[in-house]
Amino acid sequence: MHFFTLSNFCRPRNVQHNAPLSSSRLSTPFGQFADICRMVKIEHSIFALPYAWAGAFLASGKMPSAYSLVFLTIAMVAVRSFAMAFNRLVDLPFDRDNPRTSNRPLVTGAISTGQTKAFCWAMAVVFVLACALLNTLCLCLAIPALLFAAAYSLLKRYTAFCHFWLGATLGLAPLAGWLSVTPSVPGLPAVLLFFAVTFWVAAFDIYYAFQDLDFDVAFGLYSVPACYGPQSALLIAGFSHIMTSIFLLLTGFAAGLSWPWYALWLGISLLLGIEHRLMRPQDLRYVNTAFFTLNGIISPVVLLGVVLGIYL
Repeated sequence: MHFFTLSNFCRPRNVQHNAPLSSSRLSTPFGQFADICRMVKIEHSIFALPYAWAGAFLASGKMPSAYSLVFLTIAMVAVRSFAMAFNRLVDLPFDRDNPRTSNRPLVTGAISTGQTKAFCWAMAVVFVLACALLNTLCLCLAIPALLFAAAYSLLKRYTAFCHFWLGATLGLAPLAGWLSVTPSVPGLPAVLLFFAVTFWVAAFDIYYAFQDLDFDVAFGLYSVPACYGPQSALLIAGFSHIMTSIFLLLTGFAAGLSWPWYALWLGISLLLGIEHRLMRPQDLRYVNTAFFTLNGIISPVVLLGVVLGIYL
């Protein structure tokens, strides 16, 4: 998700002053800025960040402090960037052979493995520091969270249920949001939202895996479509969407949210149904619509539902 554009950020020395410098030429120690954004798919932050903010709102029952939200946001972006870069690093041997991933910056050489390793360390440090500035409990959980996020990248070599591990990784977002405000055992609303996010992410990651079905089978990689077949994968994804809807509904009950939450919950459930209808293993024309467009709507709507459910 490329929501950073820096075309007017600075100007080159050898051209007229009214000629903007493309973001693709903005250099960092880790490579060109645009290449880094492509490597970590910065635009996909829309999937997890609203859930972290939702967890913070649920914990406080009102607008959390700006301090908490700022360092929660920094921590979320840092840990996600770490996990994505680590994934690209360990998957590099497969990405080189997969036509779908042949243009990724690490594959093309736009970013080196050394730069990626340095980027991973930098994001890990930023994440730990942001957690330390939130509270002691967040600091204590920072390293386990990094290890949990990194583990997903290795699981596809061993189990088809890697999709659910990825879901649980993003599902930590509302728990993190809760702990950033209230450093104690997370409340039931945050726990229920964790399960909702876990099933939601697992479902769309299964859909996304249809693109690599033949590749996964050929290279012995584990995914639900590769291990159980396309039709069984659709059933598992559909079941996961049903569980997402149920856990979102239970989140509203547990948090005592008012009617806007339930109205938006109904809309989210309908979107999940539409997403499931769009997915056909033999016809992947709508995979990006299902993966990004619809899911990119759902997470902000969940946050909106929490906020409106608290205040109205």
